Amino acid sequence: MFFSRFDPWPVFFRREWKRCWPFLTGFAVTGAIITKMTAGFTEEDLMNSKFVQAHKKH
Repeated sequence: MFFSRFDPWPVFFRREWKRCWPFLTGFAVTGAIITKMTAGFTEEDLMNSKFVQAHKKH
């Protein structure tokens, strides 16, 4: 005999997507922008960066 059980995951994800999509979309867009901006850095750019010099571990 086959007993079907209720699977709550689709309901959970549908409800959470409606509530969290702005955050997830913003996170993805921000990540893509940061990745695109930093992908073109060369070693020389990093050596001249004030931020990198201030956070460089000796």
